[in-house]
Amino acid sequence: MSTLLPFARRAGRPAPDTAEAGTRRMSTSEKFISIEGIARRYPAPWGKSTTIFNDLWLPMRRGEFVCMIGHSGCGKTTVLNILAGLDAPSEGVVIVDGQAITGTSLDRAVIFQGHALLPWRSVLGNVAYAVSSRWRKAKRAEIEARARRAIATVGLAGSEHKRPSELSGGMKQRVGIARALAIEPKILLMDEPFSALDALTRGTLQDEVRRICVETGQTVFMITHDVDEAIYLADRIVLMTNGPEAKVAEIVENPLPKDRDRTQLHHAPGYYALRNHLIDFLVTRSRTLRDAMPEGYDPRHPPVVRPSLSEADAAALATDPPARRA
Repeated sequence: MSTLLPFARRAGRPAPDTAEAGTRRMSTSEKFISIEGIARRYPAPWGKSTTIFNDLWLPMRRGEFVCMIGHSGCGKTTVLNILAGLDAPSEGVVIVDGQAITGTSLDRAVIFQGHALLPWRSVLGNVAYAVSSRWRKAKRAEIEARARRAIATVGLAGSEHKRPSELSGGMKQRVGIARALAIEPKILLMDEPFSALDALTRGTLQDEVRRICVETGQTVFMITHDVDEAIYLADRIVLMTNGPEAKVAEIVENPLPKDRDRTQLHHAPGYYALRNHLIDFLVTRSRTLRDAMPEGYDPRHPPVVRPSLSEADAAALATDPPARRA
């Protein structure tokens, strides 16, 4: 008989403190997810093909939150679909926890831009349906208890019997997040899940996702166009050059502390340097690097960057009281 347990911090090596991460390469033992030399090509007229991205390598640690940023057409969603098993690479392989991805799996949960809820089921019914798919032999009471815990985790306790038509857009996305978390996936894959929401709701859900992932040690791969969202949520930010023929230009280590307060984020040392680095990449370098990568560039080991303190950071440190910087 299956036993359903409440959320707990996942076992395994945690992501290192960003203050000590530096630029060292990730060892084989640290690689929970390993994207190895994948490419995606599609047929084009006259027997030719279009390469969206090529020779893409990316390792991820267990419990790490990674965001991928790049302009439309660089293949971000395609990479996520390959991780989900919804698409297959033209070349290369993706390995998760020692096993190559060959198709979809309940070990990998996806949260899309749309909530994709079943309109005829209640909040509880939508989440319980996912739980019953994961643990087919579990009793009804166990499934319901597990679903209720997931619903409470995203702040929807008391709304279990409402239908999707009775929920706001933000509440629907919360149900989608609860449904994904309820099956205890090894990886949570997020495809711009907050892009269609208003700014206030988006910020609230970002806070919820950040809190849940830190508390449970959930491994997350997320794609976004929002620089500030990536800075707030991610441990590392993967920068893609423009497509076609896109590449991983560099991997940026987030220097901000693990515990982040949205209202004080702009006071954190390294914030302005990080944000300016990302904006500069999207405005200029994403295009120029596609045409000419730096000498010595190795796609197996893309450059790891940790932006240094900017003048604005130094000024913030000089003017903020010690209590705020602690």
